[in-house]
Amino acid sequence: MAEEAIFQGDLQSYWMLLDSRFPQVHDVFEACMDEAFKVLTNDGLKAYLEGASFLGKMGRGVEPILVFLECWPPVAKTLGESALPAIMDCLRKMWRSPNSKTITDFLQVLPAIARRLHSQEQMQDYLDLTLDFMNRTSGSIHGHQTTIPSPGLPDFFAKSPYLVSQLALAGLKNWVDYGVRNYSDHPDRQRDYFSLQSADSRAMLQRERHGTLLADNERKLDMYLRCLWQDNDYLVPYSTGYDELRKPIPYYDKLGIRLPDVYDDARGTSGIDRYRAVLAHIAAHRRWTIPIFADNYSPFQRMAVEFFEDSRVEYLAMREYPGLRKLFLALHPSPAEDACDPEQQSAVRHRLAMMSRALLNEQHGYQNAHIIDFVQRFHNAMAQGESSTQEIADLAILFVAKTRRQSDQLPDVHFLDTEVDYRDDNRHMWRYYENSDDEEQFEEHRQVESDTLTEGLPPRHYHEWDYSTQSYRPDWVSLYETLHPPGNALVIDQLLEKHAALAKRLKRLLDLLKPQQKVRIRYQEEGSELDLDVALRSLIDFKSGSAPDPRINMSHKNDGRNIAVMLLLDLSESLNDKVAGTDQTILELSQEAVSLLAWAVEQLGDGFSIAGFYSNTRHEVRFLHIKGYSEAWDDTVKGRLAAMQAGYSTRMGAAMRHAGHILQHRQADKKLMLILTDGEPADIDVKDKKMLIQDAHKAVQELDQQGIYTYCINLDPKADEYVGDIFGKNYTVIDNVARLPERLPQLFMALTK
Repeated sequence: MAEEAIFQGDLQSYWMLLDSRFPQVHDVFEACMDEAFKVLTNDGLKAYLEGASFLGKMGRGVEPILVFLECWPPVAKTLGESALPAIMDCLRKMWRSPNSKTITDFLQVLPAIARRLHSQEQMQDYLDLTLDFMNRTSGSIHGHQTTIPSPGLPDFFAKSPYLVSQLALAGLKNWVDYGVRNYSDHPDRQRDYFSLQSADSRAMLQRERHGTLLADNERKLDMYLRCLWQDNDYLVPYSTGYDELRKPIPYYDKLGIRLPDVYDDARGTSGIDRYRAVLAHIAAHRRWTIPIFADNYSPFQRMAVEFFEDSRVEYLAMREYPGLRKLFLALHPSPAEDACDPEQQSAVRHRLAMMSRALLNEQHGYQNAHIIDFVQRFHNAMAQGESSTQEIADLAILFVAKTRRQSDQLPDVHFLDTEVDYRDDNRHMWRYYENSDDEEQFEEHRQVESDTLTEGLPPRHYHEWDYSTQSYRPDWVSLYETLHPPGNALVIDQLLEKHAALAKRLKRLLDLLKPQQKVRIRYQEEGSELDLDVALRSLIDFKSGSAPDPRINMSHKNDGRNIAVMLLLDLSESLNDKVAGTDQTILELSQEAVSLLAWAVEQLGDGFSIAGFYSNTRHEVRFLHIKGYSEAWDDTVKGRLAAMQAGYSTRMGAAMRHAGHILQHRQADKKLMLILTDGEPADIDVKDKKMLIQDAHKAVQELDQQGIYTYCINLDPKADEYVGDIFGKNYTVIDNVARLPERLPQLFMALTK
């Protein structure tokens, strides 16, 4: 009887089919059915009510049925009502598991998920991912079978609308898989991961995201800002996904320049160029905008002043760097002149957007007399110099007065093609007579100590191998590279004089290693000798009236040796220890050995680089350049070597990966990385001794895949306990550290002969 009434549209019969005894459901039932009638067929209505009836009787209170009644019609409108069986099947499996409490959480985000995924196929992938997550994290903690629910599942559902907006489903699966694999038996860490609170959760999210990531391009953008604008402020990312309603936009304050953490391609412009446009606009403000008082301006006037000032600084930027014109015009919206009905909508933003476009593009094509007039006034002001913020504000106020309409007060504001998304929020433009505490703080200039990490290049982020989970911790280590401070080159010259006898013995060995075979390079306009064959042919051509070939010389080069070497020095605190039986420290003996090695390599003519490293937790690994490949063995390099100091710890894997990054770009037949250390990898934030040893071993494997040969010279008498676990057979332990100056060059020659 009830089923027959369904097809007759009888609301009471629908209620009987729902068969719910919750008064809260009765209160909203009619409104929910009104929405359902708009999108569901008769069969869809029946399935809808049967699904709701099941949720009301499964023993989880009124919330699941209430949420389902409200959320399913919009979901069905997006995906189609035929998506319901798969969703109900997922709900039944959740009900039969320890995770039935999370059904409400699942249903509450379902409309947002459906809007993002758009298709039943993608929704099915999401459901499969959810069930797999649930099955892998429920029922076992620390290896013991239990009936506890998945700790991270509620947090995953809460964050899933944001996650699917940032990741493709394949990326979401990788993100979830990492969290499950690493934290399935750690409830607290699992909750931190799936609520996006932990560092590796956010790093893994960044790795899987689409678009152009600020984290991947920070160094490039930092150099762009430094080189073109002589500006070196911090680049601070903010998330575009956490606050989708407010939609934050770029800005700068005393803590740095705030940029979105990701940019997709837009308006035919790549993500990296969108970042460049934002930085160019902000740098132009920082150079040419002077704050003015805001108290006497109305909201409309302030909006107009901001539009005009934005255009002024961009005009000045394009004058200095003409290539910016194409970029700004590509990203600036071009509102149609007739897009807004000024009688029905507030057209203030529309007029200002047209005005802004016209100020940047003389070929704007607008016919509005006021726009044409003020474009001419603007260009007249700019022709006399840079103008000023106050002068352009006066022009903006005049534009508002000339173009004011009664309809500007209407609540329906025209927004289409009026948002210039590469511009900042202009908070820096305004000052106030009655300063609050916050505004007083905003006026204070940041004082930064000269020895801060961020004074140099921005950090590089390297992954680290976690042997316990057999996976990488993404972007786990922050490595800062700087040029080693200078010192007294005379110290190194004295060390070389001290070992003059050893240098003579090495010189005889070096002469044997030098390439002996010479190869002719013919057809040179300038060379070491005349190429008789080519010279005679050119003379014959000249006598016969033809143009002679001027390439009548030849030169020679040695053939058979093309090597690039990176010497990586461990500069940890233990180098300050005294060598047994001597008054010298290990650091001083290392300086002597490296000096002799550098001198020897200079004699051979091999490409050679020296760098040192130390660490102070994963947040600070320092990489110090002592000699670059393009630098000669001169007083500058000797001074840096003389100034070497030891301190902190030995996070070897990150330093090796960065040295490999440098060495990988060298053109050479053989690439050799020599690591000189006096102990095992360790750091104060790592309790497990094997962790950094295994990470260094993984770094050796990665370098081997890149064609880089690694070899360790270890000064620790106990090195045999661990060095083989890192380098295999590619190591030498020097028990008598006092012989290091002699052994190091000999080892190098043996490895490169």
